[in-house]
Amino acid sequence: MKRILLCFAVAWMTGSATAQEQELTFKVIRQNPITSVKNQNRSGTCWDYATCGFFEGEILRKSGKAYDLSEMFVASKDYVDCAEFHVRMHGYSRFSEGGSCDDVLEVIRTHGICPEEAMPVSRLASGDSLANFNEFFSLLEPYVEAVAKNKAKDISLQWKEGLLGILNAYLGPCPTEFEYEGKRYTPQSFATSLGLDWDDYKSYTSFTHHPFYTNFVIEAPYKWRPRLSYNVPLDELMAIIDGALEQGYNVAWGGDVSEEGFTRNGLATTDEVPSQELRQQRFDTWKSTYDHVMLIFGQAEDQHGQKYYMVKNSWGETGNYQGIWYMSRDFIALNTTYVFLNKNAIKQ
Repeated sequence: MKRILLCFAVAWMTGSATAQEQELTFKVIRQNPITSVKNQNRSGTCWDYATCGFFEGEILRKSGKAYDLSEMFVASKDYVDCAEFHVRMHGYSRFSEGGSCDDVLEVIRTHGICPEEAMPVSRLASGDSLANFNEFFSLLEPYVEAVAKNKAKDISLQWKEGLLGILNAYLGPCPTEFEYEGKRYTPQSFATSLGLDWDDYKSYTSFTHHPFYTNFVIEAPYKWRPRLSYNVPLDELMAIIDGALEQGYNVAWGGDVSEEGFTRNGLATTDEVPSQELRQQRFDTWKSTYDHVMLIFGQAEDQHGQKYYMVKNSWGETGNYQGIWYMSRDFIALNTTYVFLNKNAIKQ
């Protein structure tokens, strides 16, 4: 398993465009509304940015109103949840910057959410307004590990105060009340005001080491929260993505982007022919890992008739398409770990 969480944007700022990339042109087949492209910068929070963007799109689809939800509110609350889980597991779990769509959903359900403007400006780096977790996590991670692997027969709960001290020092304290557009909210009441049913969102996957049409917890290190995903054959998984997009729903995507076919310039292709068997082999041998989360919001095809998905990344307006990636259908079929979407988007 790769030791470095690949959702760090800076980890991929290498290479150059190929002749194929320079020659491709795309025709948009379908494009659902999304909010603006954000920049996770030097933080392993792709899961956070992609899923907040997904929920912003859900609100936009239902109400026509654009919100900017606070990713750092989610990160702060989730790292507390993850630390508590890690300590209860005596260190036999993963505490890291990484996460999944389930984390954002559970944070909102449990703790609420706030708009970006209600969250204090992050104190992560002097003179840097974008998230930089280099110093922050070099302090936070060993602190949590020291508690989780403590040799004492019992521990006090004072460690939680220290944890909050580090989080508040770097991310800023999460608001308990705030004013937004002339109204007072708590994070919980603000989440309720968004008009979404948080029970509508589920994760779907496709592997053969568990029976199809059953739920299981995907065995991926950064999916520390033990929430279930529903397992379907690969052709049905792809039909779920296509059907959702056709009905105006976006799809959050978690998968592997460490392959050479995924470039920094906004293109992802593969020369391999995806199949159920190949997916399983790659997953079992660690060739395919779960290392990035993005948002699928449209479909396109190139001048040769090859099908692509339009995907919003969280590295700012980089690449040839201002922060949008064109990922081939074969690449998605081969490298998807799970998709996360509104269950009402699935055709019966």
